[in-house]
Amino acid sequence: MTHFPALFNPFTLNKLEIPNRIVMAPMTRSFSPDGIPTEDVAAYYRSRAEGGTGLIITEGTTINHGSASGDPKIPNFHTQEALAGWQRVVDEVHEGGGLIMPQIWHMGAMRPEGTGPSPETRTVSPSGLKYPGKETGVSLSKQEVEDIIDAYVSAAVSAKELGFDGVQFHGAHGYLIDLFFWEGTNVRDDEFGGDLPERTRFASEIIARTRAEVGDDFPLILRFSQWKQQDFEHKMATDPDKLKAFLEPLQAAGVDCFDCSTRRFWEPEFEGSELNLAGWVKKLTGVPTITVGSVGLDSDFINAFVGEGSAAAPIDGLVQRLDEGEFDLVGVGRALLANPDWANKVRDGHIADLKAYTKEDLSRLT
Repeated sequence: MTHFPALFNPFTLNKLEIPNRIVMAPMTRSFSPDGIPTEDVAAYYRSRAEGGTGLIITEGTTINHGSASGDPKIPNFHTQEALAGWQRVVDEVHEGGGLIMPQIWHMGAMRPEGTGPSPETRTVSPSGLKYPGKETGVSLSKQEVEDIIDAYVSAAVSAKELGFDGVQFHGAHGYLIDLFFWEGTNVRDDEFGGDLPERTRFASEIIARTRAEVGDDFPLILRFSQWKQQDFEHKMATDPDKLKAFLEPLQAAGVDCFDCSTRRFWEPEFEGSELNLAGWVKKLTGVPTITVGSVGLDSDFINAFVGEGSAAAPIDGLVQRLDEGEFDLVGVGRALLANPDWANKVRDGHIADLKAYTKEDLSRLT
């Protein structure tokens, strides 16, 4: 007997057949010495595939730009050695019966100066800002913007060549793409600045140029968030009309799915409606969405940063909303970290056997 059948119905994203609605959310681990994914990394992802996860999205992996990474143990997605490591990851996951996409990433102003594999490279952001009024690093020239767009596209092309099942671009949480979205950190006066729809130009160019290179059938996901690490309460779009204006250029560029990152999936995005962010995005665009935010746990991920664990929590309300069509896929992060077989246990009705997310699990994450 399959428990929570809505969670285990297949779903087609672009032309990718996903066996269920469970997505492993990206979680930075810093377990790749010199940026190269090891056999242990491949085994880590394979165990989640064998545990029943429908689609795996990897930890953030960085593009070919000197200030993309602040930690030499974060995997990259451009050196020959790292791509060979990722080939092993893809092969292991596919042999384990799973699907996998890399999350392509540039840290932007969240990278501390003088860190990472290229410490001599200055930290960059659209306008030299980490948050409103806080200067850090240097402002990107137009040519540097173009070069970084090319680096994102090159990484996506490499993902297709390696046999990944699609790509996710990390456009959330105050990292580089998100810094272009945010009015407080993008005060540019060229075509990459302006009002909220105009500030999507950087991401839209990445998506459109990637689409031109990888073809129509290769799924492209954009992760975005209203909140920033620099400001947990921030909202770029304060009402549905502003959110629609933000989404339309990205949809037109070729996004197949929006991964809508929130701290708590159950919280309404706007007053007057119970829809969460993923629900509103699907309603406004018709594009498939992933909901994420403390799924299967009783506290949000911020507690993890201060060394606190979380107990397993019921998922009945989540599944009801999925069954009603509010969103299409469900991102599971820390619960899957503690339980590689989370999906199979939920399917088989063994929720009581799920382990809590503990302080010890922090050793598996940064």
